[in-house]
Order: sequence, then structure tokens, then C-alpha cells
Amino acid sequence: MIDQFINFVIRPPRVEYNPDQYLWERDFMLAGRSYKRQDLEIRNARGHVLQCSHYMPSPFPEDTPLPCVVYCHGNSGCRADANEAAVILLPSNITLFTLDFSGSGLSDGDYVSLGWHEKDDLKVVVSYLRGNKQTSRIGLWGRSMGAVTSLLYGAEDPSIAGMVLDSAFSDLFDLMLELVDVYKIRLPKFTVKMAVQYMRRVIQKKAKFDIMDLNCLKLAPKTFIPALFGHASEDKFIRARHSDLIFNAYAGDKNIIKFDGDHNSSRPQFYYDSVSIFFYNVLHPPQIPSTHSIKAEKYYDLGALKFGASMDQSLLYEIITGLRCASTDAASSSSAPPSILTAKPVDELLSEAVPITSKENSAVNEDEPSSFQDKLSGLSEECCSYTSSNRESWGRCSSLGGSDEESSADCAAADRNRQTTFNALATPVRSKHKSLELPKEEKKKKKAATGGKKTKHEKLEKLEALSKRLRLCIMRRVKHQRHLSS
Repeated sequence: MIDQFINFVIRPPRVEYNPDQYLWERDFMLAGRSYKRQDLEIRNARGHVLQCSHYMPSPFPEDTPLPCVVYCHGNSGCRADANEAAVILLPSNITLFTLDFSGSGLSDGDYVSLGWHEKDDLKVVVSYLRGNKQTSRIGLWGRSMGAVTSLLYGAEDPSIAGMVLDSAFSDLFDLMLELVDVYKIRLPKFTVKMAVQYMRRVIQKKAKFDIMDLNCLKLAPKTFIPALFGHASEDKFIRARHSDLIFNAYAGDKNIIKFDGDHNSSRPQFYYDSVSIFFYNVLHPPQIPSTHSIKAEKYYDLGALKFGASMDQSLLYEIITGLRCASTDAASSSSAPPSILTAKPVDELLSEAVPITSKENSAVNEDEPSSFQDKLSGLSEECCSYTSSNRESWGRCSSLGGSDEESSADCAAADRNRQTTFNALATPVRSKHKSLELPKEEKKKKKAATGGKKTKHEKLEKLEALSKRLRLCIMRRVKHQRHLSS
């Protein structure tokens, strides 16, 4: 029984995993941006090879170093435990470094030391990041054994910008006495301390560290790094009082958050929000615009058009680019040189895409827009290609037209049905102008009839329908003008 308890401390179940299956992909998308996973190996002071991963933007911004958070896993964990941390930190322009400590995961080593040797592994990692010109400030995020590791190392390195300490224990000797009661090891009370002393000698012989040295209460009054403590209120493995003791003795700026759950339960969203705000305040990440906004704002003035929460920016810029190409092809001959893009509000581009005829040709039935919209959706389905991954999936239109034979046939048919097509295309714009002239009472009635706010799904469907209309408008307009010029 005592031998099993010793193995529970220094040789817990070891995780064996495939990095390409359990970590983020080597190239992945998150919150509309591209990131990459860079795997590397670092050798610690004892000669053990540590398997590490560094998550960062792809491509990395030039001449702009970013802050980095090192995630430290628990006693039977691995670097896959940092997958949730990537979702929280990367969108804030904070890179994430994670590793398998010696004796854990895929790294070398036979035993774990609950923070004693792990702090030396962390020292090697921080040294590597300090030599990297792409890294500015460094923060630590540890859970269980990783929280103790962060606290032990933070007492030696005051240059760390901030630490998140989730479920740290205050004193390993006291923790072992508590675990004897928790796991109901059948020993007389007067022999418990003698048994712990025996385990202390065995652990010292096997894992090369003394359990009496793992006392965070001795280091807390000497540590001044800003720290955010977290602990589950129903944790029976490391009770919440351990974090309370460290928090009360801690000398630096501090805050503590209690939440429902046990030692291994998933953390609530408000806790992750607090962690994100904490690291943002202590690391001061630079504000780097996304790739889409960099490319678009350089050429297009968005004017009064604003992006909603469910709006696909890249799809809108694709439509704007199509509008530019369509107007350029229609207005210039084949021998004319290409024109340079100039800034123009998006709302003007969208209005130019819909040809408006005179009032005499604009009389259509009320049922015509709905039937035409059905035709639009049917036609656009043929030219849509869908791409997906195991994390995200979405549909985008990859082309505007089909083969040459289909285009020539469409031009002939378009000449005969030109009047009807123009009237149908002008309907949405005309109805929009009419709606502006409606009195306030009728507007209120319409709002009451339509009900409350639209859901995100309805907004997304409306946006997709708008994009399909715009693409078809571009295609039809170019075909008509080319046919007339020929």
C-alpha cells in the first residue's frame, strides 16, 4: 500500500499521445486568423530532452515582438492540456509555449517531482524564449503541479510579468498527510507520520528530491510578481484552503477566484475571461490588425458600412474585389492598360452592382422578387465549393461562371430577357427607396409584425443571400455589356 502511494506521488499514470492528433494542427485558423504550431526539443540541465510546442501567428508580424505565456501542466498531464489556453491567448496577440516536463508525456525522464525538478525545466524554457527576438514579456500559467512549478521559479526570477496559479498546494508534507485520509489508507494515526517519513526517504532515493523542500508558504512572502489564484471549491485532491494560505502570505499584487467543480473538472468561462484580462494587463500585447483588414483597408474605404458579429469579412472583401474586376473589364478595352485601384466607399460599390432602369421599365409584380430569389439560390448552388476542417467549416463561392459554351448561351438568352432581368434586379433597390418614404406609424407596425431581434442564423442566411445576389448581378452585368459591345 505504501509503495503504491509513493508511485502515486512520483510516478502517476503517464500520458502517451500522438502530437498531430491531440495538439492543434501545424497550421490552423482561430478567430479568423492563421496560426502555426512549431515543435521543438530542448535539453534540460540533467540531460533530458523536453518535447515542446510554440503556438504563434502565421506569418509572424515583422519587427513586432509578442509576449508569450508558458503553460505548465499537472502531474499526470502533458502539453495537450494547453489546447484551451491557445483559444484564450492567441486572439489577444499573445503566443503560447507548452512543454512535457521531464518524466511526463513524451519527454525523457522516469519520475516527476511535483515542481522541484520541473522548475529547472521551466528555467531552460524561459532562457530559450529570452534568446528569441520574437518574444517580449513572459508570463506563466500553471495548474496543480504546474502552479507550484511556476511559483517556485517565480521566486527566483522577478522578471516574469505575471502568473496564473490554478490549484496549487501550500506544503507537500501536509498534502501527503491529507491524502492518507482522502484515499483511506489503513494506518493507525500514530504511525501515519512515521510512514510519511519512510516515503520521504524512498522518494529522495528514487526521484532525487526532498518532499520537505516543497513548501510554497516559505516562498510566497518573498515573491512580488502579479498573480491570479484560482481554485475549485469542491476540490478533494488539493483542498481550496491551500490556495487561501498561499494567497494570504503572498507579497505581490494578487487576486483569487473560486469556482464550482473539482480538481480535474473543466474551468468555467468567467474564469477564462479573468485569465485573459489578467494577461492582457500584465503583458501589454501590441495591437496588430488581422490580415483581411490590412489588405482591405489599404485599397477600400469601408465608409459607413460596419461589420456585424456574424458577418464574414473575407467573403465581403471577395465580393468587393469582384465588383472592381467587373467594372474594370466592362469599362476598358483589351488593349487598355490595367487601372490602379483607388479608395472608394463600399456602399457605392454595392449600389453600382445593381443596374437601375427608368420608372417606365421598373413595374413588376409583388410576387416577382421572391420567385427571382429562388432562381438565384438555385443558380448559385452550382458555383459554390465547400471547404472544411475538423475544427471549422464554412461555404464560399469559388467561381462566378461556368464554361465558355454556357456563357455564350446565357448571353443569347440574356438579350431576349433583358428587360425582365433588369426589372427584377432593380426591385430590391426600389423597395429600399420606398421604405424610406413610409411614415413613422407604418414603420412601427412593420417592426411589431416582424417581432424581436433576428437570430444569428437568420442574419447569416440573409448575408449569404446578399452575397449570392451580388455575384449574380456582377455576372449578368458583365455578360450583357460584353454582348452589346460585340
